Amino acid sequence: MRCEIIAVGTELLLGQIVDTNSSWIGSQLAVTGIDSHFQVKVGDNRERIAKTIEHALSRSDAVILCGGLGPTQDDITREAIAEVMGVRLLRDEAMGERIRKGFEARGRRFAKNNLRQAEYPEGASFIPQMPGTAPGLVCPFESKVIYAVPGVPSEMREMVKGTILPDLGRRAGVRAAIRSRVLKTWGESESRLAELLEERIDELDAAGNPTLAFQASGIEGLKVRITAKAPDDPTADALIEAEERRIREIVGDAIFGIDEQTMESVVLDMLRKKGLGLAVAESLTGGLVGARLTAIPGSSDVFKGAVVAYAGDIKFDLLGVPRGPVVSHRAAKAMAAGVRKCLGADIGLATTGVAGPDEQEGHPPGTVFLGLSLEDRTEAVRVRLPGDRRHVREFSVITLLNLLRLRISGSSRSPELR
Repeated sequence: MRCEIIAVGTELLLGQIVDTNSSWIGSQLAVTGIDSHFQVKVGDNRERIAKTIEHALSRSDAVILCGGLGPTQDDITREAIAEVMGVRLLRDEAMGERIRKGFEARGRRFAKNNLRQAEYPEGASFIPQMPGTAPGLVCPFESKVIYAVPGVPSEMREMVKGTILPDLGRRAGVRAAIRSRVLKTWGESESRLAELLEERIDELDAAGNPTLAFQASGIEGLKVRITAKAPDDPTADALIEAEERRIREIVGDAIFGIDEQTMESVVLDMLRKKGLGLAVAESLTGGLVGARLTAIPGSSDVFKGAVVAYAGDIKFDLLGVPRGPVVSHRAAKAMAAGVRKCLGADIGLATTGVAGPDEQEGHPPGTVFLGLSLEDRTEAVRVRLPGDRRHVREFSVITLLNLLRLRISGSSRSPELR
């Protein structure tokens, strides 16, 4: 079974919106055991959408269209599918009423053009899941099938998981359980990680099950995905558990979390279990550390707050940093100790450095000093981080939190990317 993904929207071609939907759908198809050899983007043009669908059907057994199901004139995915199928567009009055009630429940004005969303190609059916106001479609066509889902990521994901993946599995006759787990790492480069796991990957390639795959994810670190296939879920899960143990033995504490965990959620959980409070002093990160921590629900029971000490005088007068260079080990240590005292926390963290584009105090862009103050000791480490100004600041956040994770767990490992 081969399934092609078509992302619909001129804004995608213009680069105004990044197409994350296709990559997510692709990952879900892979885990389900469905081959996906092509992903295509097409603008809001009925003729081109129809031709793209026809081309996809010539080489794939199923097509998932994402986007173009709204109520406006440029939402023409339904029309294009009907054209390909050679059928009429019909209107479902019950769906129209459901859409109307959906608008009313959200306190939004209902315009008559929203009833376009109740239209469907003859022979198609609506996807039962409908978290928004645009219903998705399942359109059997000859021996193949066309699916259509909204472009809103949360709506699309619910429909794909709830209807499309199970339907594809039935059509493909997939009876085996396919499970996966993602191990998240920070501190090792992709090449170094591949080197560490080279022997194990060779062994798995020979065995064929489970399998390993790498994915670089920027500020989320490098991911190692384990995928196992078995007659049932418990057996597949057991294969993954065993493989995770082997990988942890090889990679060690560079692994910080699994699946949906983030560095900040892991750190907050560790602090919570130990009953420790955290405060942060930020210079070059300008509040990014605090923003990521407070994005986690319930973080207030651990995170005391942050001081964005961007100007030198704030570092000197508020945090007690000795006058002198502010991009240094001494400044980072003083900032961490100062914010810990200022906010009454058990642990203080600090960032100071040069995000770029120009050097500062003789340090090139990417030079970052990270400070950590605990009850019994205060330390600072110097790291060199890659990329432009935005990347240096974002990498500083995860590297700082990783330093804290390592020290809480008792590791003396350097937090620097290697």
